[in-house]
Amino acid sequence: MNDVISQIRAELEQNSDEEARASSNRFFKEQIKCYGMKTPVARKIAKDYFKKVSDKSKPEIFALCDELLSSDYMEEAFIAFEWSYYLKKQYEPEDFAVFERWVGDYVNNWAKCDTLCNHTIGTFIDMYPQFIDLLKKWTVSDNRWYRRAAAVTLILPARRGNFLDDVLLIADLLLTDEDDLVQKGYGWMLKEASKQHQQEVFDYVMRNKKVMPRTALRYAIEKMPKELKAKAMEKQ
Repeated sequence: MNDVISQIRAELEQNSDEEARASSNRFFKEQIKCYGMKTPVARKIAKDYFKKVSDKSKPEIFALCDELLSSDYMEEAFIAFEWSYYLKKQYEPEDFAVFERWVGDYVNNWAKCDTLCNHTIGTFIDMYPQFIDLLKKWTVSDNRWYRRAAAVTLILPARRGNFLDDVLLIADLLLTDEDDLVQKGYGWMLKEASKQHQQEVFDYVMRNKKVMPRTALRYAIEKMPKELKAKAMEKQ
């Protein structure tokens, strides 16, 4: 199986681009490791090589994902998280422990956090909503990526109008978080929820605007009509 990893890395190396690498680094405060390539190129590599391992068991594929993730390269993490999402029809409750470990062991910037959470963990939560209670526990973690993950995992369900009570509770738990990447994460979650529940999210913002960081507030109201935005932004 290591042959597949070697082949992937060789192909990533062949497709690396110095200009794309320099461009990628501008999006992060942290130092990142990347080959440098556009997302569609990495996605094609992910799909092509998944065909070569699709006959493996889920634990074997997860082990390959761990090996990719251990390199810390952005594109290898992207491939690992794509592969984990391709396995969505096979998700079982015990997989949550794997995904939770990945957040702690391998997520070290917002792009890795959002790629894993938006699709893999978000889909898992759709299938097993009882695990939302464990997301709430992430909100008190010392690890900023667990705290952001608690919110961004619900982005796609929130966009469809699901789990509103949980969305608002997670926003409550993160409300005064001092980390701007956590503020942006829960603000984004509220923005997505507002597409189906505009009034409820607006009311939430108005109730909490005295203590809600401006970063989170601006994200939350981004898709609202001008008059509601103006009310939310009024100084009290």
